[in-house]
Amino acid sequence: MSKCIKMRRFMQALFDEETTADKAAEIGQAILAARSIRLTDIAAKMKGNSDASYKRIQRFIQQADPRQALWRLFQEEAEFVIGDPTEIERRQARKTAYVGTLKDGKTKGFWVMLLAMPYRGRAIPCGLVTYSSKTIATQQDSRNLNHFRAFEGLKDLLGERPLVLDREFSYLELLLRLEAERVNFVICLNRGSHPAKFYDRDGQEVALTISPGETVIHKRVWYKGQVWVNLIGDWGQGFSEPIWIMTNLDAKEGLRIYRARMKIEETNRDLKSLLGMTRLMNKQQDIMEKMLALLLLVFAIGLLVGEALRDQLYGERIEEAEVVSDEERIPGSAHRKKGKKWRRYSGLFILLKQKWSLPDTQWRALLQQALASFIAIVHYPVPTHV
Repeated sequence: MSKCIKMRRFMQALFDEETTADKAAEIGQAILAARSIRLTDIAAKMKGNSDASYKRIQRFIQQADPRQALWRLFQEEAEFVIGDPTEIERRQARKTAYVGTLKDGKTKGFWVMLLAMPYRGRAIPCGLVTYSSKTIATQQDSRNLNHFRAFEGLKDLLGERPLVLDREFSYLELLLRLEAERVNFVICLNRGSHPAKFYDRDGQEVALTISPGETVIHKRVWYKGQVWVNLIGDWGQGFSEPIWIMTNLDAKEGLRIYRARMKIEETNRDLKSLLGMTRLMNKQQDIMEKMLALLLLVFAIGLLVGEALRDQLYGERIEEAEVVSDEERIPGSAHRKKGKKWRRYSGLFILLKQKWSLPDTQWRALLQQALASFIAIVHYPVPTHV
């Protein structure tokens, strides 16, 4: 049985023009088959002459903008939005204008800032921004301004939803911006070599001390003397160190949301290892971002199909009252369980890497189920984009 996903109906939900959707589907199916974002790899998996296919990809990218379609994956029912940057190495790209150096100051590459919605132990991307040390220097920009640029597209969509961010976002300028925009936030505190200081109502410094097994809460404290936050520390059993979360929500609610936060790092890992995100080779940043957005759309389709396949192969309903350990639970769900495969692999991994077989009737029904889920996600129009 073929594992091929006919993407035409998925892409029709994203692109308003039918011809554009058809081209996106053709290229998207080739991306999934090639498991690569390099144009030559994609063209080799398309029907007909590879040179002609290569030119079709180029024409599509010049005429369409998948970055706008990506915003249609914003999920109205999601409890929170995740922001996370990931490094893309480009060691040989010495003359590419948007490639700079990464954190180590030596390796060539750039950053992809993903905005995503939680989904069953992974995340479905809905927006992106790319930047590097070189683009920051050339445009007299900054990392912080690129973060603001990414969040600008979310401002009118978030409503009461919190923005959930990791340690690299625990800096004052961002908190001031979020406070001014009245955005709820849940941010993991960076406790590196120069940890931020907090002060109570009387101006006394708050000591962030905690012991293994403890949860400590400090309500309404000043972050660097300028922003009111609720602070909670938690040192869970089996962890080598505690985490500290600052939020403008209730402290316990902030910790719950951060703990429930789907591991977007796993999404980045899937994008790199399963779909070849690190093989980006475009010379122009604009073209690179469009190809990356198309890859993220393909990822979302593959993830939804893979999760439906996961349910078909391994799913097992449990009763609400049944006690199930965290190790047994399917990531992101309180209602299903099933052995080690649930814990180890994403639906996309199961789809692309595992050996499985389904009758054609079941496969078609599964695709229809995934399509219905996809259409439900993109049902609401998105008024703005990055």
